[in-house]
Parts: sequence; structure tokens; C-alpha cells
Amino acid sequence: MDVLLLGASGRIGHRIANELLDRGHAVTGVSRSGDVEGIDDPDFQAVAGDATNAVDVADLAEGHDAVASALGPSEDEDVTVLVEMAEAVVEGMRDADVDRLVWTGGAGGLHVGPDTRLIETEDFPEDWEPVARAAIEAYEVFEDADDLDWTYVAPAALIEPGERTGEYRTAEGELVADEEGDSYISMEDFAVAFADELESGDHVHTYLGTGY
Repeated sequence: MDVLLLGASGRIGHRIANELLDRGHAVTGVSRSGDVEGIDDPDFQAVAGDATNAVDVADLAEGHDAVASALGPSEDEDVTVLVEMAEAVVEGMRDADVDRLVWTGGAGGLHVGPDTRLIETEDFPEDWEPVARAAIEAYEVFEDADDLDWTYVAPAALIEPGERTGEYRTAEGELVADEEGDSYISMEDFAVAFADELESGDHVHTYLGTGY
């Protein structure tokens, strides 16, 4: 598969790139600067691109089998850029005639009960709320894009660098937590779950939670 990876220079994007390359896929890694350090593979190409520009996305996506996204706002950006990115990616993919999209989303919109999302719980950190709400708005952009084969893959409540075990669980629209109620996944195993979904397409048009 020939994959366009947006946000390839970030911590999660970097791990997704390596996971896809290890599986034999070709990856075009997009960052604002065009520099993606630490990946030395003949099937990897680093390019510059603006994920808020639909024309740019269309030009980059043309000829690829799928678009993968590990996009997120930088420290100095307004978090609503996530919605701009979602809108530009959807429009750009339509123009490039590329249908498959897997997007790294947020856990805030996942349900922890029949009528309660994670963002609505008392323990949800106040500092995380703006980016979580922006991520939910981005998800709503994809909900309206029935013509694309999108999957919105969210990590557990806590995601950190760690070990690649190859083990994880998923739940459609729900936060994945263990028996003690802890919700966690390593960035490495999130990349495994992300790549598995990109390859299988088992959860098209789904908000997919991941975790242990």
C-alpha cells in the first residue's frame, strides 16, 4: 500500500510511519518543514505540506492508496486548527479521488457510560478540554463524509511512549479500560492498532477506541 502520512514528524506519526514501513508499505511522510528525522528506509519519502490547505492535500494525496493522519495542533496554535485540518483533508481527498482515511483522534468523545462521554466526567483534566472539544468537532466533519471510507482511531485516556507488545483491545465508540478502570496504551501499540485498521478496513465510519 502507498500511504500518505500527515503529521509524520510527531511522536505518534513517527511510530505509525515505522510500523507501516516494517510491514512493507511505502510511506510519504508530510510535515510543515518537510523534515522527518530518524527514519532511514528506501520506501519512505519526506515532503513538506500544509494540512489546512485542501489544494495542498489533494496534490499530496494524488496517486496514493490511502491517507493516514497523526495531525495535531502545535504548542503555539489554536486547537481549532484540528477542525480546519479535517475539513481540508476531506476536501483534498475528494479532489484527489482517494477514499481511504484513518485519522488519529482524541479519547474525549468516547463513551464511558450509556449517556456519558469521557470529556463529561468529573476527573477529565480542565486543561485538556479545549483540544478534546476540537477533536470532537473534527470527528463530526468525518461523520458527514459518507463518501469517504474513514476511520477515527482514538487512543486510551493515557498514551505515552513505551513498549511494542502487539497486544491491544478495541471498542466502537467506547473508552477501553482495564478491570481497575485504568485506560492506557503505549504509542507503539497504538501504532500497531492504527496500522491494523488501515490494512483491514474493519471499522469504516467508526469512532474506534483502543487500549489494553
